[in-house]
Amino acid sequence: MGRAPARLPRCVVALVAVALAAGVACSGGDDGGSDDDGDRGDPTAEADPVIRDRSDPLPRVTPTPQSMRWLGPDVPVGGTVTLVADDGADEAATALVTDVLTRAGAEDVRRAGEDGADGDEFVGGGDDGYGLTVRLGPSDDPAIARALAAVGLTVPERLPPEGYALAAFRTGGAGDGGEDESDAGPGTIVLAADSPAGAFYAAQTLRQLAGDGGVAGVGVVDHPAMPLRGTIEGFYGSPWTHEERLDQLAFYGEHKLNTYVYAPKDDPYHRERWREPYPAAEVDRLRELVERAAANHVRFTFAVSPGVSICYSDRADTDALLAKLQALYDLGVRAFSVALDDIDHTRWNCEADAEAFGPASEEAAARAQVQLLNTVQRELVAARPDVHPLQMVPTEYRRTDDSPYRAVLRAELDPEIEVMWTGTLVVPPEITVEQAAAAAEVFGRRTLVWDNTPVNDFPPTEGRLLLAPYAGREPGLAAQVSGIVANPMNQAAASKVALIGVADFTWNDAAYDPARAHRAAAEYLAGAPAAEPDAGVVDALLAFFDLEHYAPTSGEGDAQPQAPALAARLDDFRRTWAGGDRAGAVAALRPYAELLAAAPERIRRGVVDEGFVSDCRPWLDATALWGRALVATLDGLDARARGDEAAAGERFAAAEGLAAEAATIHTIEGETRPQGPVRVGDGVLDRFVAEAHSLR
Repeated sequence: MGRAPARLPRCVVALVAVALAAGVACSGGDDGGSDDDGDRGDPTAEADPVIRDRSDPLPRVTPTPQSMRWLGPDVPVGGTVTLVADDGADEAATALVTDVLTRAGAEDVRRAGEDGADGDEFVGGGDDGYGLTVRLGPSDDPAIARALAAVGLTVPERLPPEGYALAAFRTGGAGDGGEDESDAGPGTIVLAADSPAGAFYAAQTLRQLAGDGGVAGVGVVDHPAMPLRGTIEGFYGSPWTHEERLDQLAFYGEHKLNTYVYAPKDDPYHRERWREPYPAAEVDRLRELVERAAANHVRFTFAVSPGVSICYSDRADTDALLAKLQALYDLGVRAFSVALDDIDHTRWNCEADAEAFGPASEEAAARAQVQLLNTVQRELVAARPDVHPLQMVPTEYRRTDDSPYRAVLRAELDPEIEVMWTGTLVVPPEITVEQAAAAAEVFGRRTLVWDNTPVNDFPPTEGRLLLAPYAGREPGLAAQVSGIVANPMNQAAASKVALIGVADFTWNDAAYDPARAHRAAAEYLAGAPAAEPDAGVVDALLAFFDLEHYAPTSGEGDAQPQAPALAARLDDFRRTWAGGDRAGAVAALRPYAELLAAAPERIRRGVVDEGFVSDCRPWLDATALWGRALVATLDGLDARARGDEAAAGERFAAAEGLAAEAATIHTIEGETRPQGPVRVGDGVLDRFVAEAHSLR
């Protein structure tokens, strides 16, 4: 049961009813409503926001907003919609809002002020009286501020960086305050933001709230928990293609990730040939990436890794580094990183460094690196006010204990320079608040986490996709780090499964739920929010993710187990079978076995991201065979339960043959490092198929 909305002062009512157009004056006391339908054409007719309790679940928005609640009935979208936006409104945000409204059912989205249109003209311009009006502007715009207050949203005087507020509501059609949704009148959507990025993120949330013919009637007040959120393409092996990078940058914009660090180890101009300028063709591609990043409010950070050959004491090498970065600045890059990882810092690359800094040692290497980095900070970054703080990857980029190397960085590195840190290991099972606080203390500043997940370029990942949810990162990290950039897999599109979790965690770590993010990834790949995702495709994806759930670390132990959902079902099977209910055990497991067998084809037909299907091709091929092997195994156990050993033996042999065929499938040549036979539910599915014939 809803509640009747409270009456508002007439000036507030007028502001809401005329779609928040500027210049509406208060006109005195409340003179009551009218039963005359003609009043619906009068923008000053009394019409309170229709605020009603709703018990249905809130719509899913990813990343999870800091605050979201129902305001009332959904807002219909159709006919002519007026978009009221400041002249300086973010172009990407206004374009996205227009696209969202059009996809939701608007026949014509008019920008107030265009073609003689203004906010007043198009309120009530539709055939059904008032039309929908959308207002995009700063939070201190009086009309926007009053509208947000009218629907009960508490918004700070100045929204946090990248923050926004959104309200979608309807007003009483004739001022009667009825509780039936049909009594609700015109719709209003307010998008408030104090930065271009905030406006863009408000529009991205609107995209997820809009459906066929309407927008969910909710209020949202939101901002990110971490300033830096994104990825670092920092793996070994085949770098992403240009098309994959372009796709990733659009994906980051959709999920409110704001950082991409270009650092592919196998780009020769990033590392081995770092002194050399990029060839013309590569320059053109880099320029396009920078432009695509800017269009999606993503900070394109160019990283260079000179540590393999630099002579720190040679000014010519320092000038070569500055020239390399200046060339990228000229392309539009405004963020830079100097990576000094994966080198031996107990030897010099030139004899002159020993004379300048002393015999090779960790401490001497730190002094040399500090000199280089402080020079870049002073001569490039500080000299250009539009450049973001310089980032650096220390040679000792893991652990939290002190060392002579870290002591020098802490004492002498320019405090404006950001330091990246991977956790207690190169690939740690967890990153805790306590660990991050210790890292901040040892480096003398909050660190930017280089999170080596879901990267699959180290030996334990041979033959693996890492499709587990992003997990093992403790809520509360936002207070201790400046952000997280995840190092993805060679398979760009397949990495999106974990990266949706990265986006969710870095935006709102306090509310993060790995299982929710995992399902959100499946729904995204199945077409959400552009279309209602097919439940069968979502289930197939989640089952496939489970078979690629294992996540190793660079130390002892694992970050995440293999196939936990399947393992739980197999444990249930074994208990039921051992308890004597053999038919029941087979019947309970069969639907999941059939799901695994059918999942690859469902994924190929139903996933909208062609890159994901391409990335996963060998694993999908193997999953189809393993799924059929599991079905054949259950057929054999069913026959055994019925006393037909001949049929059981035939089906067990078929399962063995399918498993053997699956074992011959390898990773795509040249795509993955390290390469090898693909692994699907290994240690769980293969073990059951191999041992089931011995069950009696």
